[in-house]
Amino acid sequence: MTRKVCIVGISGKLGQYMLKHALARGYQVTGVCRPESIGKLDAYRQKVTLFPGRTDDAAVVARAVQGCDAVLSVMAPWGITDYASGTARAVLDAAPKGARLIFSCGWHISIDRKDRYSIGLRLIVSVFGRIARWVRFADLDDQVRAFDLIFASQRKWTAVRGSSLEEGPSQGLPIWRDRAHDPALSSDIMRRTDFAEFMVAAIENDELIQKAPALVSRTSKSAMANRLPQDVVAGLS
Repeated sequence: MTRKVCIVGISGKLGQYMLKHALARGYQVTGVCRPESIGKLDAYRQKVTLFPGRTDDAAVVARAVQGCDAVLSVMAPWGITDYASGTARAVLDAAPKGARLIFSCGWHISIDRKDRYSIGLRLIVSVFGRIARWVRFADLDDQVRAFDLIFASQRKWTAVRGSSLEEGPSQGLPIWRDRAHDPALSSDIMRRTDFAEFMVAAIENDELIQKAPALVSRTSKSAMANRLPQDVVAGLS
């Protein structure tokens, strides 16, 4: 039976990559995106069912996820109106029982506050977070609140924590570790298309249920220098 997948935030760069990977796997796809962004998906209009609306609009999300086996959510912290936490709440409340819920985020999200971060990353998060909120652009604290909701849930969620993203052809599925400070991740780089493919592939990987894998490119210097046996295995390593 063909899996049905909803992508919440389907019109952005990450969302469009997830759409391509989901279609390549033969999934039936629905998606939520802002009405003004629908035109970005014109090339896929015959292959995807779109639900125009904000990703934190509970009514829109409820219609989009109906009957879905999995929901992939881009957790953007835009604005200062609890956009990320509103999106998390809408997905958690509306997704069908038993559905796999995959959420994207950065390394600054920690499932238990035990990840250790470099001074540089801490400064970036602190300074950017304050400036972004001051100009009403984004609210990183709301993204933390969103994942606190997710981590407290008993749903079949996975929080996929991406390193710095770049464009370019695929380098293969990223490697992952439980901790963002693992030496294998120190290169802090990954192709955006590979991040998207990891999220789609996570749908069928039960090992990642209620985990927050932190990713890095499998061809990065740090990954190559800190290989584990499972890193050379094809698939979600």
